[in-house]
Amino acid sequence: MASTLRTARSNAAPVAPAGRGSDGAARPAARPQLHVIDGSSQRNGSRSTGSLARIIAWTQARGASLIHVTVAIVFLVATLLITLMLRTQMVQNSFESNTVQNNINMLTQDVQDDQAKLDELISSLPDKAQKMGMVPQQDSVTIDLNGYKPSKGSAQ
Repeated sequence: MASTLRTARSNAAPVAPAGRGSDGAARPAARPQLHVIDGSSQRNGSRSTGSLARIIAWTQARGASLIHVTVAIVFLVATLLITLMLRTQMVQNSFESNTVQNNINMLTQDVQDDQAKLDELISSLPDKAQKMGMVPQQDSVTIDLNGYKPSKGSAQ
């Protein structure tokens, strides 16, 4: 008896679940259409023409518009170019910075060398003065100009 019920049910029209109509349940879902792409254009024409034809066929089959694909490709190429330009600028700035730092180091070394020469000359100055016959000053001399009166013949 169980097998007869099963057979009777399997032959019967499909029953929709509670709360749903039987309109959509009877129809299967629509399947996507498949298209054959001819590869003869790639063999006869250039490779870029075949690629372009494949992209156009792909966009038509996928439902994406050619404008969206073009915008995406332009965006990716622009991003690549901008990245390349930024990297090139960073390398150039690094090279210039290194050159400037080397110049600063050389100038600092020159200043230190000149300062060492000056210190050496200052330290040898008293010896050179004594060789020339100069004598160190014994007492300091001060001049008081508070009581100074110019002579009558001098011009001011």
